[in-house]
Amino acid sequence: MVAHDIIRRPIITEKSMDQVADRKYTFEVAKNANKIQIKKAVEEIFKVEVAKVTTINYSGKPKRQGVFVGKRADWKKAVVKLTESSKTIELFEA
Repeated sequence: MVAHDIIRRPIITEKSMDQVADRKYTFEVAKNANKIQIKKAVEEIFKVEVAKVTTINYSGKPKRQGVFVGKRADWKKAVVKLTESSKTIELFEA
């Protein structure tokens, strides 16, 4: 798996932006990626040192549009904590 296939997109919310001060960054990641793959992908893409990776699996909510019933896709979130000596990720600093 390529690093850009593992890291889908950054998650920019109030809570995730508050965690940036603690050197924690939040990403949506591939559903089948494990913590080791996520760590290597973040280090490769952003050229930083990762101390810890925490993952959370979310199941999609049921939705309906009139008589049609469906479900949002399941997805996975990763919170990546950087080491104290590592540089920050500029993507979240703007």
